[in-house]
This record gives sequence, C-alpha cells and structure tokens, in this order.
Amino acid sequence: MIKTVKRVLVCFLVCLLAHGASAKDFFITDFGAKPGANYLNTTAINKAIEACSKNGGGRVVIPAGVFRSGTLFMKDNVELHLETGATLLASADIKDLPVQPKAAYRSQKDTVGWRAFIFANEVSNIAITGFGTIDGNGAQQKPDPAALKGDLDGRPRNVLFISCKNIRVEGIKMLNAGIWNQHYLNCEDVVVDKINVYNHANRNNDGIDIDGCRRFTLSNSTFDTDDDAIVLKSTGPAPCENIAITNCIVSSFCNAIKAGTESTGGFKNISISNCVVKPSSNPHPPIYGTAKGIAALSLEIVDGGVMDGVSISNIAIEGSDCPLFVRLGNRARKHTGNAPEPPVGVMRNIVINNVVAYHTGNYSSSITGIPGHYVENLSLSNVQFYNAGGLKQGEYISDVAKVKEDEKGYPQPTVWKELPSSALFLRHAKNIQVRGLMLNSEQPDPRTPVIAVDVEGLQIQAIAKVNNSSAAVFFKGWNVKDVAVDTPLAWKGETFQINK
Repeated sequence: MIKTVKRVLVCFLVCLLAHGASAKDFFITDFGAKPGANYLNTTAINKAIEACSKNGGGRVVIPAGVFRSGTLFMKDNVELHLETGATLLASADIKDLPVQPKAAYRSQKDTVGWRAFIFANEVSNIAITGFGTIDGNGAQQKPDPAALKGDLDGRPRNVLFISCKNIRVEGIKMLNAGIWNQHYLNCEDVVVDKINVYNHANRNNDGIDIDGCRRFTLSNSTFDTDDDAIVLKSTGPAPCENIAITNCIVSSFCNAIKAGTESTGGFKNISISNCVVKPSSNPHPPIYGTAKGIAALSLEIVDGGVMDGVSISNIAIEGSDCPLFVRLGNRARKHTGNAPEPPVGVMRNIVINNVVAYHTGNYSSSITGIPGHYVENLSLSNVQFYNAGGLKQGEYISDVAKVKEDEKGYPQPTVWKELPSSALFLRHAKNIQVRGLMLNSEQPDPRTPVIAVDVEGLQIQAIAKVNNSSAAVFFKGWNVKDVAVDTPLAWKGETFQINK
C-alpha cells in the first residue's frame, strides 16, 4: 500500500514538473537563437518573449553561452531567466538599439526619446532572474550624432522600465551600460534583490536609478560604479514614495547613495539602512568624480519638490571625500519644456543615526538651504566622522563669508571643497539636533569643527573628545538663535563663539 502511494506521488510530481516546463518555459534556442558574439539574436529572443506572453506567461530561458542582441521588449507576465553561464550581450550597432516612441509619462530625460537594451513601457508582472549576466557593451556605445549632449545623447540603458507594475529583478549580474545601468521610471511594486552591478564602461555610469517610483524595495545587492551608485530621482511629476533600501554594499567615484539631483516630484517615506560604502575596486582613474568618491550620502532638493520623511540608519563609510551632503537649492530646472518652472522645494523630517565614516577626505559634511528657505527638522545621532586633516592655511576656505550660496548651481560638495569647518557646516537651517558626536582627524586639522550660519534651533549634545583638532573654538555661529552646544570632553579652547 505504501509503495503504491509513493508511486502515485512520484508520477504526479513528474507530470506536474513536465507540464510546468512545457507550459511555462520558452527556451530562446527553440526560436532560433544561437550563441556566439557575432550572431544577432534580437528577432529570436523577442519571438520567445511574445510567445510566452501570448500563452499566459512564464519564463523565457537564456541558456549558458553568449547571446548578442539588440533591444528586447518585455511583455506582460514574462520572466526573463538567465541560467548560470548565460550572457546577454548588447549589440554595439546603434541601429540594433533604436529610439523608442515617447511614452505617455514624460520625463526630463526623454527629450530625444529612449534607447535601451531591455525595455518595457506600461507592462505588468515582469521579472529578470537567474545567475547570468547582462552586459551592455558600454565602452562601444557611442552618442547618437542626432541627439543632444551630456546625459541626453542617446546612449542606451541596460534596463529601462517605464510605468510598469509588479516587477522583480533578482540574482542577475549587470555590467557595462552605455549610460545608466537600470532605470525604473514611474513604476510601482518593484523588488530588486541580490543583484551585482559593475558599471565603469562609459560616462554617466549610474548603478540603479529609482525615478518617481512607488513601493520599491532594493536589498542585498552590490554596486561598483563610475557615476552615482544607488540613486533616487524624480525627473517627472511623480514622487519617489515608500522606498526601502537595505543590506547593500556600495562603491562609487561620485555619490554612493543619493536622492537627487532631479527632484520635481519629490521624495516621501524613504528608508535606507544597513549599508556599507567602500572604495571602488576599479583600478582605473574615474571618468568623472574622485578616487575616494565625492560623497557617501547625498540628499538634494534643487528642482522643486518636497522631501519629507527620510530615515537613514546603520551606515558604515570607508573613504569618500564627504560623508554627508544635505542640500536645498533652487536650480529650478523644468522636467519638460512646457512644464511650469518649479518653485523652491522643501526639505524636512529627516533622521540620520548610527553612521561611522573613516579615512574620509576633507570635504566637511554640510546641511544647507538658501536664504529664506530652510532645511527643517533634521536629527543626527551616534555619528562618527574621521577625516584626513593635515590642511594648512590657504588649503581651505577660511572666511565663512566666502562660502558662496550657489543657489542655481549643481549640488555637490565639489562646489565648496574644503569648507571652514572640519566636521559639520550648517547654513539656512531650522530645528537641527545632533546627539552623540565623535570626531577625529588622521592629522591635525586647524578648522573649527562645527559652524552655523543663519540657523534657528540647534542643539548639539553628548560630544566625545575631539581628537587631533588644533582649532581654538569648537563651534562658531553667525546669525544663530536658540542654540545649545555641549562642551566636548577635555576641550581646552572655547566651546562656542557667536558672531554678528
């Protein structure tokens, strides 16, 4: 009796697996795809995707081997699955990656239309999975002569999903995009997990751009990029809202983890936790940026929009010229030509805790707004900043009045470089709390550790001994109100100095 039951169960499982494989797996080789870098498989793979979608969905399987292709179009209910040893290699011929019709959702980045290796617009229930590799052949991707310059010059993204819903990207290795590696624009309900991104092939080589998306989770992934690594953007009217980023290891020659620069739709309910920022493993000089990386954490509102409800916690930073850059500016760039010019944005309700930054450069961390518009309600707790130090007179801005406002400029610590403060520069801010601050420099630093200009409501508590500072005053303030600053342990100079 027991043997009979076992035989029935085995037969049932075999039939079920056989039925699942025949009904759900569509091997690209069955549609004419052939391995080899010299064979173009665009038509074959797209046929497999179309058949999969029309037959109710399932997996389009890329077997082991190198399969060269032009643009692939994802369809409803399709999982593109790359088996171990499989590589999808983008064609270097621009004709194989044509400009796509403009989507209904408009963005500042689609001035001349989109090019992408893997593309989807208004598609639902899609996935890219497996342990294979997507290689964008980025070094061979040249600008479109008919396009604009800069990051609008027509180079293809590796993955571009616009206005899509229910997306899963898991396990994949993504390399060498022509520009941004992955761009999720106005998408909803997205899970990106356990991916490995290495993007050092071309200019503007971001790792992942989460752009005007809702309910997006990024986790357990590794990024090493020439340009910004993990980026939240809002290049159109839709906000980036309800986003969770956790358990990632991030390297960048520019900004490791960033919200901005484009901010029209704003950022709301953002959680970033348990991440490591470390130096890039790329041995070559940056195409753009610095060897240490320009900034580890950047929060920016410069094209209008509201940033409200941001929590950043448990971040370990090795390297980076600047640990933390928080900027409210007024570049006021319109997301489309006929859009209204955005008003000055809003930054408020930001919590940053449990951050350690060591072997950093001498770009002081900063929290800055512009005259009449303030960064509000921001708390820093349990923060350790260990910078290089060793600066001499003339190697940093010594006069606070010479720290330009740069209201319309590109928001980045390189606009100021070495500020008058060694640890934290505050300007045009309200209701700022710093609790549990530890500072050290590898070599003596002559700069004032903390400086505040036009700040109302500032509390700095529980300051550990400030090592290797040769400054005479710990805190200097200009036009400050309602300020309380604890004296650091064993501090021999003045605690604070208030100037008119």
